[in-house]
Amino acid sequence: MTNMLRNKNKDLEVRKREKEDIKTEIYALSQSISMSAHKARRVLDQIRGRSYQETLMILELMPYRACYPIFKVIYSAAANAKHNMGLNEEYLVIIKATVDEGTTVKKLKPRARGRSYTIKRPTCHITIVLKDISLYEESVVENSIGMGQKINPLGFRLGTIQGHHSLWFAQPKNYSKGLQEDQKIRECIKNYVQKNMRISSGVEGIARIEIQKRIDLIQIIIHMGFPKLLVEGKPRRIEELQMNVQKELNYVNRKLNITITRITKPYGHPNILAEFIAGQLRNRVSFRKAIKKAIELTEQADTKGIQVQIAGRIDGKEIARVEWIREGRVPLQTIRAKIDYCSYRVRTIYGVLGIKIWIFVDEE
Repeated sequence: MTNMLRNKNKDLEVRKREKEDIKTEIYALSQSISMSAHKARRVLDQIRGRSYQETLMILELMPYRACYPIFKVIYSAAANAKHNMGLNEEYLVIIKATVDEGTTVKKLKPRARGRSYTIKRPTCHITIVLKDISLYEESVVENSIGMGQKINPLGFRLGTIQGHHSLWFAQPKNYSKGLQEDQKIRECIKNYVQKNMRISSGVEGIARIEIQKRIDLIQIIIHMGFPKLLVEGKPRRIEELQMNVQKELNYVNRKLNITITRITKPYGHPNILAEFIAGQLRNRVSFRKAIKKAIELTEQADTKGIQVQIAGRIDGKEIARVEWIREGRVPLQTIRAKIDYCSYRVRTIYGVLGIKIWIFVDEE
């Protein structure tokens, strides 16, 4: 009896999952496309299993003629998911992309003097299936077995040798608002610095922004590598920055105090170093030259080790890859080792590249 009940429960779970799949899967079919199945399959193999937004970016950058009809099919499927089913495009993933051979069409090839001869043009049928994965995130987390091998080095060392960049207290229901407020403050400061600092290398020089909140005061400490470039010439820029932040967040009953502190060795911090590498990549400098120059700058800052990793379509190659260079020691598993880390995105004409930097500062 117990086995019978278990089998019935399993059948009910399978039927529920099938119904959920029907609700969250979107099919799109394009028939009789004037193209061989081989050419279309070459493109579909590159996008299968990827997210919707990443797929659009890949199809826009790939040089094949089959990209345009596939782009139209995927775009129409996502539009149906958004308007007819109310799904969010950010959570759509391509779970199935197939191509089948169609009929062979006979056509006349025109030649000179009114002559012609018959040619055979192949056709194909393309099927795309999108799926909304937002409903399965919780189940994936619950069913995951084991522990991941990747962790943020700063979070791994919190409470031992690393401290928080934001210090404040809030009730659980107001915690998300406090996080969004911190994000707006940091974005407002970075946008202001980008507009007012004119640097040929494109380095903003902001290492980190610390925020301390009290009942009637918000203290913001900006750690910069090159503060003279922001303050020089216009000593009232800090006051302008305070006014901009107050307007952005509509502070009425709270005072805002912004102070700027200078870092003695700016190229020993990963954020400033990542901005330097990003500026070199935008100027189409070879990634190896940019990384080696960054390593030379960190050696002047008396660091014990550095690891730089770049991922994406490096140097404009069609296939994305990951390249990394390490110099010195970078003990990621040693908790007493003070390691600074940052991840940075840079937009180039070839697409988005990701930069990750680990710097081994000292060991306590």
